[in-house]
Amino acid sequence: MTAYNLNTYNIMKTSIIVCLLFCFTITFGQDKLITKNGTVTFEASVPSFEEVKAKNTSVTCILNTKTGEIASLALIKGFKFKVALMEEHFNENYMESDKHPKATFRGTIKDFNLDALTNTFKEYTINGKLEMHGKSKEISAVAKIKKTNNGIEIETNFPVNASDYGIEIPSVVKNKVSNKINITNLFVLK
Repeated sequence: MTAYNLNTYNIMKTSIIVCLLFCFTITFGQDKLITKNGTVTFEASVPSFEEVKAKNTSVTCILNTKTGEIASLALIKGFKFKVALMEEHFNENYMESDKHPKATFRGTIKDFNLDALTNTFKEYTINGKLEMHGKSKEISAVAKIKKTNNGIEIETNFPVNASDYGIEIPSVVKNKVSNKINITNLFVLK
């Protein structure tokens, strides 16, 4: 081999090693999937009265695919109602969102296995701590998880009691707003 060919060979060899290391770093760094566009909907409606329902479409969620650890954060003022006055009361009187601006969840998906996911939902149990309005409580929920072309989709639906988080429902509207709040989450993590 000539000196020119040997030099070219060494440059190509070095380039291939650098490319492989770069690919390995990217693959290794993909243990965490995230979304900043998750959706959380809650409903505290009572039959025969006006719907008490809101949606937040800018919730952050992070999943560690190796450990099954999951965390999410929702800004309280991000919840939007059909009726502006209801949204105002929610932020000022119920959630006191200036004092308690966010709700967070930290937990683990039991027996999570990224390699076992398919394009059909599989049920997992998520255990963790939900914190809002300055209070925290351990919760457990069933999650449906699947692979999609856009990433990993996670859906959960579970109830919480407003009273468990120190959220008081005034006696004037106690028959119109349920203490039991149904929470639905939808996250597509990439």
